Amino acid sequence: MHPGLVKNARNAIPLHAVRARDAKSWCQRFPFLKSAGFTAKEGELRLLPDRGGIAAAVLGLGKNEDTLALAAFSEQLPDGTYRLGEVPDFCGGAKAALAWTLGLYAFDRYRKPRKRNLKLVLPPGVDGAEISRLAAGVCLARDLINTPANDMGPAELADAARRLAEERGAKFRSVGGAVLARDYPLVAAVGQGSARAPQLIELVWGKPGAPKVTLVGKGVCFDTGGYNLKPTSGMATMKKDMGGAAVVLGLAQMIMDAKLNLRLRVLIPAVENSVSGTAYRPSDIFKSRKGLTVEIGNTDAEGRLVLADALADADDEAPELLIDCATLTGAARMATGMELPPFFTDDEKLAADLSRHAAEASDPVWRLPLWRGYEPAIAGAVADLTNSPSYNLAGAITAALFLNRFVEKSASWLHLDIPGWVDRPKPGRRLGGEANAARALYGLLKERYGR
Repeated sequence: MHPGLVKNARNAIPLHAVRARDAKSWCQRFPFLKSAGFTAKEGELRLLPDRGGIAAAVLGLGKNEDTLALAAFSEQLPDGTYRLGEVPDFCGGAKAALAWTLGLYAFDRYRKPRKRNLKLVLPPGVDGAEISRLAAGVCLARDLINTPANDMGPAELADAARRLAEERGAKFRSVGGAVLARDYPLVAAVGQGSARAPQLIELVWGKPGAPKVTLVGKGVCFDTGGYNLKPTSGMATMKKDMGGAAVVLGLAQMIMDAKLNLRLRVLIPAVENSVSGTAYRPSDIFKSRKGLTVEIGNTDAEGRLVLADALADADDEAPELLIDCATLTGAARMATGMELPPFFTDDEKLAADLSRHAAEASDPVWRLPLWRGYEPAIAGAVADLTNSPSYNLAGAITAALFLNRFVEKSASWLHLDIPGWVDRPKPGRRLGGEANAARALYGLLKERYGR
């Protein structure tokens, strides 16, 4: 179980959470709150004193219903053992336990870790193993994304996948060199400008006869934009461009830990998109794994290229469910911002199920259409396809349509265009890498393939 959770403890300090509308009644119950000017605004934390210690902690929730609001406790409280007191249902129980564990997350690889000893007594009826499973998967993804590119290139990303495979009894394979150039030519093309060799990472787990579920994650470990060089502001957080790979690895860990009844395959095209004399150029044309030729209109639209080869490989197996996850387009961020990743699918039931699990897990996503009217925009002038659509609007949709051209045999396909990043910190969601949609996807897969 997560080290921040305990099954029971004596003299645990109660944690109370108060809506803004209830602030007056709480101030009447506890005069100290009134004297401290407590209004229960969002994030307002007050410690009720006791003889030489803390009698209770009270957190304001404001007018919002943030299910992870109680992460503010583990982010701010002094060391000790705590338990839930009076807490609204929307943020209590399992949600409170998850919020507590996520609030304890810190990326401290490059500085002395802050020693903390905070424990929460597991709320009654809450599955501590499940909470720990979710937190571990999310934190794995966050750690991978937060690691800077000098320590997280294609080889290091492969090492992370290898360690996960070894821990969970999965098969691991990595393809590079001449074999990569032959079997995954678009992956090789994008990575050919970097001294850090590109590779295709594969992880396989589960019984061969179980339903096939394949996860594909974009693993661009750093994206300069290539010859279509990004500006300084655009390059500042590009260590997160392997966020799709991080999310599918975090999700894979959850799946394997829960021993879901599926045959899991993970594919990650891992590259660094660099500028050099050997880098690919605008106007270059490459034949993809699928056989479709692709004209390079913009070297900064590299994500769809590496995903195309991985999706074509995944699709050859005709899995029951094929999911790809990628930090793919700025257009997606313009459409729905950093907190609401869009997804695309033609499967109505899958769309409804994912939306439901996203709402239940407070791991938000929003469906955008695979609008076929934009298909002509991805046709190349002298090749089958272009990676730079002729239509300068609806960029998230045209990118999804490009990927869809490499999926034909899979029974169901889902594409998520995620930010992989928190730019406005909230309780349990610190500034930095984030495992967008991992918990929602896990809930979906658990419902479908749980034993």
